[in-house]
Amino acid sequence: MEIKLGLLGYGFMGHNHARKMLEYEQQGKLEFVALCDNDERQLADAPENVKIYRNMDELIGDPKINTILIAIPNHLHKEAVIKAANAGLNILCEKPAAMTVEDFDEMMAAVEKNHVRFTVHQQRRWDKDFRTAKEIYDQQKTGKVYTVQSKLYGFNGNMHDWHIYPEYGGGMLFDWGVHLLDQILWMIDAPLKTVYADVRNVINEQVDDYFKILLYFENGVTAEVELGTYFLSDKERWFEHHWFIGGDRGSYSSDGFSPDGKVITTSRLLTNVPGQITMTAAGPTRSFGKPDPDLLQIEEIPTANVNNMMYFDNFFKAMNGEEEFIVKPEQVRRVLRLMEVVRESAKLHQSIAFE
Repeated sequence: MEIKLGLLGYGFMGHNHARKMLEYEQQGKLEFVALCDNDERQLADAPENVKIYRNMDELIGDPKINTILIAIPNHLHKEAVIKAANAGLNILCEKPAAMTVEDFDEMMAAVEKNHVRFTVHQQRRWDKDFRTAKEIYDQQKTGKVYTVQSKLYGFNGNMHDWHIYPEYGGGMLFDWGVHLLDQILWMIDAPLKTVYADVRNVINEQVDDYFKILLYFENGVTAEVELGTYFLSDKERWFEHHWFIGGDRGSYSSDGFSPDGKVITTSRLLTNVPGQITMTAAGPTRSFGKPDPDLLQIEEIPTANVNNMMYFDNFFKAMNGEEEFIVKPEQVRRVLRLMEVVRESAKLHQSIAFE
């Protein structure tokens, strides 16, 4: 189909999307018809030859538009999706799609009633570090996996703009948390049995800026997802995503979004306990003694050949009926439900059954 796009929201993400849409327009993949924002300051650098609206209803009512990209604060997604669906527009919505599962179900009812297409901008399924870790997991290069750890740390701490307000859907669980949980659920193809979470406001008064989430899957894998915005460090790379995958034949670890990843295995499994006591800085040991020089085998893992723009490759093909959307509504709903359970677990300090 010929995509005639309207962009709702021209803030931080709206500006990023606008640059991409102008590139795609030059490639003949869509027509960038109009954008909308109610803040005149944001519109100061609006692109030429794109119609400007200052009201959501006016943009949605533009008869030239058949597809809308929603990039407004989280608490407004429900209203925008329902209005766009009722107007017969196909919808690409920023994450998180909704504030609650109940809101999302109402949104999907409107989408299904009006027979429009819907997907969510979960582009971090194409992050290089995630896809590299997912290939290690899928190929069982560490054997039978028992743990997957995804940890993201930074030091700036404070939220920004509307992200400081809980009623707008602020906080890190609604921000990076959506991506990190979506990655784990897409990687580990098994029912999720129980959830335990710790969610905190470390230096932000109203919204969360730290969480640790333990996910117990039916296939025996325990996943740990941790994010901290106030992890002070003197490292040159201060904003990093760390992965660790442990299995019964080896381990995988990586640092950074363009990961430096390694799989480490042993040449003689279970023969690395020395017959005599080894003295270490921590004291005498046998189980944690220094391994023999030829015991560890290290394999450098090439970075997955992906990038975030591949999300839109799938989007355009799906819009043209060539393939399905990779990010599906039922997957989006599962992540939203998981975030609700995470908050419940953190409030009660208890494990919560999930599936």
